[in-house]
Amino acid sequence: MLAGMTHPIDVRPALPEDVAELVRLRALLFETLGGDFFNPESAGDDWRSALATVLKEKLTQDDNTRILVVPGHDGLAACGIGTIEQWFPGPHSRNGRIGHVIGVVTDPAYRRRGYSRAIMRGLLDWFAERDAVRVDLYASHQAEPLYRDLGFTDHPDPALCLRL
Repeated sequence: MLAGMTHPIDVRPALPEDVAELVRLRALLFETLGGDFFNPESAGDDWRSALATVLKEKLTQDDNTRILVVPGHDGLAACGIGTIEQWFPGPHSRNGRIGHVIGVVTDPAYRRRGYSRAIMRGLLDWFAERDAVRVDLYASHQAEPLYRDLGFTDHPDPALCLRL
């Protein structure tokens, strides 16, 4: 191998047998984000089994979801989820196909190795193949430089939400 070259990162689509590890990584993401919004004290652990059910469904029955993973030594090192929604077309969205990145997370033992970047490149390729006209995401402060480096910019609309 030439000086300066690195090993390619093994990014692959998630499989149904990855569900437990995907739930573990998502829990890490929410712990990292912290605060009552992402990790409310009242949440309990019921959300984990609900997440496992949805992940199994998305992995086996949903062509508009892509879950990519990087294997680790004994589990998954990183994962990222992308979805595409059909919105209404307009002058700013010729076909209304909007991509969403739903949390990219790397296990702390595997950080700073380019796994999140590799997952994002895989998701961006998938969005392009599926003819998405835009990709939206919410970035943590730590991940914002990565997303900006990949070409993401500020959205013209403010992000607002209402919890029901």
